[in-house]
Amino acid sequence: MGLLERIYHFHEELTHNRYPNATSLVHQFEVSLATARRDISYLRDRLLAPIAFDQLKNGFYYTEEGFGLPFEKSPKIVFLLGMLSKMADEAGLGSLPEVQALERRLGELVFPEYSRLIEAIHCEWVEVEAIDPVIFETIIEATVKKRVLSVDYRSSKGRQSQRELEPLRLISYQGRWYLLAYCRLRLDIRLFHIARITSALLLRESFKRSSDDNFDGYLNSAFGIFKGEVVYTATILFISTAAELVRYQRWHRDQVIEETDEGVLLHLPVSDDREIIMKTLQYGAMAKVIAPEELKQRVQNEAEGVTALYRK
Repeated sequence: MGLLERIYHFHEELTHNRYPNATSLVHQFEVSLATARRDISYLRDRLLAPIAFDQLKNGFYYTEEGFGLPFEKSPKIVFLLGMLSKMADEAGLGSLPEVQALERRLGELVFPEYSRLIEAIHCEWVEVEAIDPVIFETIIEATVKKRVLSVDYRSSKGRQSQRELEPLRLISYQGRWYLLAYCRLRLDIRLFHIARITSALLLRESFKRSSDDNFDGYLNSAFGIFKGEVVYTATILFISTAAELVRYQRWHRDQVIEETDEGVLLHLPVSDDREIIMKTLQYGAMAKVIAPEELKQRVQNEAEGVTALYRK
């Protein structure tokens, strides 16, 4: 049995005024007397438990009411930590030693009955991409220490290039990881798909970007992962089941949902229409672009292209 389990047991005995002592710990957990005494000292000195020894009853008691141990009555905190662990695994980070250590440590820290809560959590994302843990660790270090990165990068079309980057933000989006960085090759802020970084080297050179640079504003400006200046506001009509789903969803922080007789209208700021086209087509005949006209035409062209595939 672990130290924390013995501590929690001893705490329960104290809470119910059963006057436990080192000998009772020895009998309950089959540990040595020296170990039992160290456990009690840990409870008193490290966890600051207000305990004292009663000579007449030959046991310890709490001198103050209401003392609690970490996680003893905090299922929400346990749930949150469990979610972080599960989500890290689903986000492609399960192979990182730090994540595995978190899972082990969490199992040791929580109150025994709450460990079942962690086991009851299931997270599942689709289209999750695995990333190289060594590359990811290098990127994290560069981001935290504000050091320049030298990377080999493969574009979506398979073209290889070498870049020097100043990492600014790590972004988790729909099962994929991205790096927002200043690219010294393009002399501009760019978004890099981390799964396409084939090697990463931490350089000695540091960089300093002004805190006035509104990177978060850039990331939050428009719908989707393709960032940039807002080009237009997309208006999409959702009907039937789609309307019931979208009514309670958040697609963007600046979205506006408008109720109509037919369903709901969703208004979104858009910089690049690739993702909004895919999202609209996802709902089939239950989603219709109302504005702007160029987006309506592009969705129509894509729909006709899909139809043509099946007609053949």
